[in-house]
Amino acid sequence: MRIAALYDIHGNLPALEAVLSEIETLDIDLIIIGGDVVPGPMPRETVDRLLNLNFPVQFIHGNGELAVLEELAGKKASGVPEQHRPVLQWTAQQLEHKHDRLLSSWPPIVQMTTERSGEILFCHATPRNATEIFTRLTSEERLVKTAFANLTASLVVCGHTHMQFHRRVGNIGVVNAGSVGMPFGEPGAYWLLIGDDVELCRTTYDLEKAADAIRNTNYPQADEFAARNILHPPSEEEMLKLLSQAELK
Repeated sequence: MRIAALYDIHGNLPALEAVLSEIETLDIDLIIIGGDVVPGPMPRETVDRLLNLNFPVQFIHGNGELAVLEELAGKKASGVPEQHRPVLQWTAQQLEHKHDRLLSSWPPIVQMTTERSGEILFCHATPRNATEIFTRLTSEERLVKTAFANLTASLVVCGHTHMQFHRRVGNIGVVNAGSVGMPFGEPGAYWLLIGDDVELCRTTYDLEKAADAIRNTNYPQADEFAARNILHPPSEEEMLKLLSQAELK
């Protein structure tokens, strides 16, 4: 079985289209959408595109979907900085009732067994929840005792921190698929291919055209998204330093 894992799209439809165009040239059996399809500048269009794929697809939710669902329910999303609330409010306004039902139906994890990789667990952040932060530099000892304790999976696939890596946590292979729509590091759309091996993939696309498309939306932070998430993303070094202050306990 060959599986494409697409995480953290964040409403960046041009990046998603580029990845899907590449996937269409490959022999893919299943696509896993690993959460945080929203929020982002083209939320409705991005969700609708994923609903019309010509591939078998399974979804899991991320912290982004959970926050948007709270907003749709008239609640103040927990743990979300105040400066990000306009984005959540705007995203919720773009979605229809059918999207509300859809996002609510997505599970927190997907598990399966493949002949090549054995038991695989797909989650958004960690197997425990959709918000915990860890990186390629987080202590293995800490992870074995906390979020990865008592797991039977051979491979865990995650996202959330928008940076690809492939490492070991005890006896478990752990791979971060990176971000399709909001990468940290070199610009592009990052995703994962699982087949005979685990392949960290990066798809290039027309960044200037995508940035213009984002700027032409009425997304509250359109200019910032175009500049900081498409054209000139933060460096991996910068983000590793920042995220180290919020690592799981």
